[in-house]
Amino acid sequence: MSSRTRGGALVALVALFTAGYLAPYLLPTVVGRLSAGLGLTPAQAGLVGSVLLLGSSTAGFTLAARGERIGPRRAARAGLLAMAVGYGSAAATGLVPLVVAGAVLGGLGSGTATAVAVAGIAGRRDPHRASTLGLLSVSATAGALYLTLPHLGGGHAAPLLAIACAAALVGPATGLLPDAGRAVRDRSATATASGRGSSDRGPGAAAAPGPLPYRRAGAVLAGGVLCWSLAQNALWGVSGRIGLTQAGLSEVTVGAVFAAALGAGLAGVTAAGALGSRLGRAVPIGAGTVVIAGCVWLSSSAEDLTGFATGEILWNTVYPVVLSYLLGLAASLDPRGRWAVMVGSASSLGVACGPVTGSLLSDRAGYPGMGLVLCALLLLVAAPMTAVARHASGRPLVPGSIRRRGGAPAAVLAGRGPGTTALVPQVGAPEQEVTPVGVPAGRRRMARSAFRLARPSDRG
Repeated sequence: MSSRTRGGALVALVALFTAGYLAPYLLPTVVGRLSAGLGLTPAQAGLVGSVLLLGSSTAGFTLAARGERIGPRRAARAGLLAMAVGYGSAAATGLVPLVVAGAVLGGLGSGTATAVAVAGIAGRRDPHRASTLGLLSVSATAGALYLTLPHLGGGHAAPLLAIACAAALVGPATGLLPDAGRAVRDRSATATASGRGSSDRGPGAAAAPGPLPYRRAGAVLAGGVLCWSLAQNALWGVSGRIGLTQAGLSEVTVGAVFAAALGAGLAGVTAAGALGSRLGRAVPIGAGTVVIAGCVWLSSSAEDLTGFATGEILWNTVYPVVLSYLLGLAASLDPRGRWAVMVGSASSLGVACGPVTGSLLSDRAGYPGMGLVLCALLLLVAAPMTAVARHASGRPLVPGSIRRRGGAPAAVLAGRGPGTTALVPQVGAPEQEVTPVGVPAGRRRMARSAFRLARPSDRG
């Protein structure tokens, strides 16, 4: 695949990621406007938001095993069409059953678009960089909408119509995605170029169906991410009501706070992209989740603009950073992207359960009580997710590092003469296993002179 084709595919994946994630990012204003515009109670509006996102997670789980067979281009176009029709029809009517039906159809489309984007990102040589670009794009788009939507009048139509328009605008970019046959060939070529193809495995081995690797680590990660997303989106779904009722702010002020928070998220994602893998994944995931837990408590107990803005801005600065590392960790567990899609769908399931969970907890225990429960849940799931980040063996190779169990520093070149190949480990390539060399029992202690450096001239 040429560099121009790879660059075009990355642009398409980032655009698709932005469209698919836009509904969860706009969840507070969608739930708030459903409640105000359709006369629903907060719990009923939260339930509609949960149903919307439940359709998204259902589509993701469905495509986890069938995405390659359908093909990225076809699946992406079907998802974007479902988004445009579903959200557009929900925005065009005031009948609650039709709004719910349109939201479900739109949610299925969002999940399909997200699944295609996440699977494509997982198959790239540097999935962390690609997911960072996607989070930057969706944060910027959602921030601009939070500044614009309060000036477009009330009612539930504006945010839903904005998501439908985003899907329509992304549609032409799907032409840059591969079809089913080319996707398999590209994945095989990428696997071969990054060291996955060896002498005993053909170039098509990476694309051949096989058992799901790292099942225990992947299951723990998926369960942790589900609870992680549920806790945060339980607060995110009612953040608008906290700002309006408990903190006593206007809708314009709340929208400005959300836009500033998402702008801070852009800075956080940029920092995560610059930091890369210097700290590994365990430290950003574990420490970041602890910081998020504190922000959740601060936002839920805020009674004025200062407390509300501080909690929301700091929270949204750290949240996309941790999410980018979680997506990168899931992508490293399976180069075919199955764990990435399933972990992303588990996240969508947690997001789906978030609004109704937040509404029920806030009704029973109040906003501060809800914040304490969610804070405790985040602290509980921080430990297992950090353990997966520390001990899962699907880590990408870091340039310039020497590891005991395989790989080589990126600066080492094997073969410098004419006609030789420079074997430089690619970023994101899996570690190469070291072949054990047997030593006879009677020769355990050997003189240093028995060893010498291998040179190109030694090859037969």
